[in-house]
Amino acid sequence: MKIGVYGLGRFGFFWSELLAQKFDVSGYNRSLLTEKPGNVELVSEDTILQSDVLFLCVSISSMEPVLKRIAGRIKPGCLVFDTCSVKVHPINIMKIILPENIQIIGLHPMFGPDSGKDGVKDLPIVFIPVRDGPGIAEEWKKIFQDFEMKVIEITADKHDRDAAYTQGVTHFIGRVLNELQLKDNKISTMGYKSLLTIVEQTCNDPFQLFMDLQHYNPYTHDMRQRLNESLIKTMAMLADADPVRDS
Repeated sequence: MKIGVYGLGRFGFFWSELLAQKFDVSGYNRSLLTEKPGNVELVSEDTILQSDVLFLCVSISSMEPVLKRIAGRIKPGCLVFDTCSVKVHPINIMKIILPENIQIIGLHPMFGPDSGKDGVKDLPIVFIPVRDGPGIAEEWKKIFQDFEMKVIEITADKHDRDAAYTQGVTHFIGRVLNELQLKDNKISTMGYKSLLTIVEQTCNDPFQLFMDLQHYNPYTHDMRQRLNESLIKTMAMLADADPVRDS
């Protein structure tokens, strides 16, 4: 089984090395890499598209143009996974653009180079079969379970609805806190250190991921509205109870 990883950015680099622990993995990246993922063979775009299994590790906003460019060159019968942090958008465009002879499974590893640096045991991975042959989904569920990941099967809509808060709000708060330029100091509490960890984890990711999470998840607009309302409510509560203002 030839496994290919298309896109060796920060996550694709990490993902290809993880898969290479158990499989022969090839990787492709459009731009020149400063270093090569361990145990991963770098190949051309034409070669990676002849893989039996292809993981698309490109940005959410790049999915449609990439699919339009490569769809007609993917090996017939290939199993294509997306690894986007939203699911409704990429699954819909894969169903539309990829030929019927291409199998599709939506995937979202709920971890990355930072949270998975010490191993992926018990870390969740969302798994959404879309168009696959007999036994294919079960085979890949077993593969991810053999990596000791926690496989979660939910609908794409349920994923995006939940992720707007579990992931979208985290990245939003991380970026907001980063604007404060917070630093560790001698009197840092554990709670404050946790906030610094959120900033580090979210802001280590590409800024494009933050933008795509906010724009391509249909439920993040509502999340931001509710977050803003909560801030306004809290600020008003503080203003109303301000003893300095009342004195």
